[in-house]
Amino acid sequence: MTSHAVPSRTRVLVLIVGAAILAGAPGRAQDAASGEKVFLQCKACHQVGETAKNAVGPKLNGLFGRKAGTIEGFSYSPANKNSGITWDEATFREYIKDPKAKMPGTKMVFPGLKDPKQIDDIVAYLKQFEASGKKAGIGPAGKLATVQQ
Repeated sequence: MTSHAVPSRTRVLVLIVGAAILAGAPGRAQDAASGEKVFLQCKACHQVGETAKNAVGPKLNGLFGRKAGTIEGFSYSPANKNSGITWDEATFREYIKDPKAKMPGTKMVFPGLKDPKQIDDIVAYLKQFEASGKKAGIGPAGKLATVQQ
């Protein structure tokens, strides 16, 4: 073994460990198809899509950017209506981990998602749906465009 072999192996090991750390860091790839599978846990109470209706929980179309407690025709808890929350990714991620901790008094009985990958994926899935329920996509020049189904 030459004296140059050890530093080279060390560099490779550092690169591999660094790549593994980055793969687990926030900013992981979000997978909407996997998020659709995660959403099966939510479907007992929530709907998304063009035919979505309020059920046990409100429909989740256009969730991101929407003020909490504002879907017409749904009877929200005072905790939700008065939370002052506008749903963005960070707030939703915190909420979906433990809804009752983030919003004491919520009617939502779901215990939460603990797996960061599942949270990434459900965010990607929900972000697809505009307020109308149509799926949005990225068009030319990175602009949001409606995807025809």
